[in-house]
Amino acid sequence: MKAVGKYLNAVVEKNPKTFRIFSPDELRSNKLDEVFSSTTRNMQWDPETANKGGRVIEMLSEHTLQGFLQGYTLTGRTGVFPSYEAFLGIVTTMIEQYAKFVKVALADTNWRKPMSSLNYIETSTLWRQEHNGYSHQAPGLINSLLNLPHNMVRVYLPPDANTAVSCMAHCLRSVGYVNLIVGSKSPGTNWLTPEEANKHCIAGISIWKQYSTFDGEDPDVVIVGAGVETTQEALHAAQILKKDAPKLRVRFVNVVDLLVLSSSHPHALDEGSFNAIFTKDKPVVFAFHGYPSAVQSLLFNRGSGIGQSRFKVLGYIEQGSTETPFLLTLHNKISRLDIAEQAIRGILAAGRNSSIHTDAHMLITGYQHKRQEIMKYAITHGEDPEEFKTAVLLEQ
Repeated sequence: MKAVGKYLNAVVEKNPKTFRIFSPDELRSNKLDEVFSSTTRNMQWDPETANKGGRVIEMLSEHTLQGFLQGYTLTGRTGVFPSYEAFLGIVTTMIEQYAKFVKVALADTNWRKPMSSLNYIETSTLWRQEHNGYSHQAPGLINSLLNLPHNMVRVYLPPDANTAVSCMAHCLRSVGYVNLIVGSKSPGTNWLTPEEANKHCIAGISIWKQYSTFDGEDPDVVIVGAGVETTQEALHAAQILKKDAPKLRVRFVNVVDLLVLSSSHPHALDEGSFNAIFTKDKPVVFAFHGYPSAVQSLLFNRGSGIGQSRFKVLGYIEQGSTETPFLLTLHNKISRLDIAEQAIRGILAAGRNSSIHTDAHMLITGYQHKRQEIMKYAITHGEDPEEFKTAVLLEQ
């Protein structure tokens, strides 16, 4: 979010009268306060900021801000609505009603000229709620948006800062969509260079050869990450398998544009491309930011997909409290250890790579034992073990 904040600051400077940010009282908390280098809040009760052209409308009323954003967009300008992930869902019905209006006014009747998209940023996400807890763990807006006509919706899950900026730039240029970016305000790793990030965003999905074994060729298992923390855990899982089972062929895939998985979206992978990335018959372990049902619904119509139980989708399963970040991944069974275990189980079920079969039980029980050790440590010390803290760099 700090990188996105710097980008939005530049947007404010170059668009002083046609761009606004509509935010609850969370802009600094969400690390987007770099925009205050060029602008201010615009609060009518405050004589220091009222009528001074401030581009930030900040108030604790999501539904009022949604109304402001809709009106601002309908009058030919562009806005962004950042909020805590748990609370952006407050305006779900308003988003849906506006989307229906846009569908009729633009797509069905050509009643209006094209206008900017509604742009949302979800941050302070469920995976980093060691300070707020269970009440702030709510990724359901993704599921709600997937029920809208797929050609109107874009859901982006950038895994790092470079990709987040690329997604933000694309969303601000887009017309007639509902765009959702799910990001993180916590320090993290840039897995991709800016150039790589732009290519990744254009494609929506890509094989990360540098984090695969054997460049991802002819894999025994495909590990997928979608989201910041979940991509990190998936990458660490690939590293664990590389160390523990060096003969195993692991392909690592990242999804940034969620709707590429759909079979009915302008950005959708055709069946040939889908099979080229996920293979036709290899097990796939998918670590997803939100509820597994979101990904499962997108994969349902894929001919070689979830109907054959080839895909194991891991995600948030409503477990956890005010606890350490890694403990939360353990309780939701999406930690690197869980992903590695599911990868081995998938290989066994598919009868792949017999070299790992003799060691499979030992590896799986070892991961399960490690899970219990980490849980005990986190509960006792109130923090994760150093090697399992977030933002730990990986070797390529």
